[in-house]
Amino acid sequence: MYDVEIHVIHWPVNKEAPFAFNFPGSIKFYQKDTFLNKKDIVHKINEISPDFIYCSGWMDKDYLSAAKRYTKKTPVVIGLDTKWEGKARQYGAAIVSRLTIRKIFSHCWVPGNQQKEYALKLGFKENEILMGFYSADVDYFKAISEQAIETKNKKYPHRFIYVGRYYDFKGITDIWDAFIAWKKETKNDWELWCLGTGDILPIDHPAIKHFGFVQPKDMKPYIEQTSVFIMPSRFEPWGVVLHEFAAAGFPVICSDKVGATEAFLRDGENGYIYHAGNIIALKNAIGKIALLSDERLKEMGSRSTKLAAQITPAKWAETLMNTVQKK
Repeated sequence: MYDVEIHVIHWPVNKEAPFAFNFPGSIKFYQKDTFLNKKDIVHKINEISPDFIYCSGWMDKDYLSAAKRYTKKTPVVIGLDTKWEGKARQYGAAIVSRLTIRKIFSHCWVPGNQQKEYALKLGFKENEILMGFYSADVDYFKAISEQAIETKNKKYPHRFIYVGRYYDFKGITDIWDAFIAWKKETKNDWELWCLGTGDILPIDHPAIKHFGFVQPKDMKPYIEQTSVFIMPSRFEPWGVVLHEFAAAGFPVICSDKVGATEAFLRDGENGYIYHAGNIIALKNAIGKIALLSDERLKEMGSRSTKLAAQITPAKWAETLMNTVQKK
């Protein structure tokens, strides 16, 4: 769509989520630990001479120091996915930001309205806040869904799916406990498929299957053979995976801690929201959605697909290019 080069200076890949992407040659990567110090980062940026600089938060002092040198030359944008919760440390950050962050960054790019509220507290004006930062590959997941229509029409799969790391804050044990408790209370043919890895060992249960970490390019058979997505996170500022499964046409069950529910979940229309950490509430949501007819579940999935179209890579790129042109 746009004739651009993208240069990415990044930290090492997370060992629990070793995503492998096939990017075109116009996107170049530089692992941060290969640079000796911030001077090397500045040298690389000078060599690139960028029209736009994005910094993923304010944790890395080397990034901040490098970005500061270009504030008056080009749009220098900070990413923020933390939700405003009115905590003491957030009020502290809001005070400090006006003396530090606001002097470095021209814009703040956020995924949703709760992050926008925080950006406003940090001192960014309405016209300095960019929306829709996180986007799934909507066309890819929608295409898989369309290819699976015939298979699902023949026999709609009664399988829930979880995709995420096996960590406590992801609510992985919550979903296991709720699902097992529900299975004990009622006879049904539903299964739970779990994709991911982490520091919590997989639970052993005849109706729960574990597949380890799965690359996005290999998701098709799992999307074809499952039907309802569950995201039980106890902490989740956004959650692109919800966007992915909405685009794939899935009814969804999510905790109220998943930030992306504001965009991709309408309670009672395409799924259900429950209070994070409440095993009984999650169990009830599982039972409630499992009682629905296959036709009703398909209708809910169609609603998910429509909601997923609110944010797309094309809209993301348009936001970026418009910011470059306005500078």
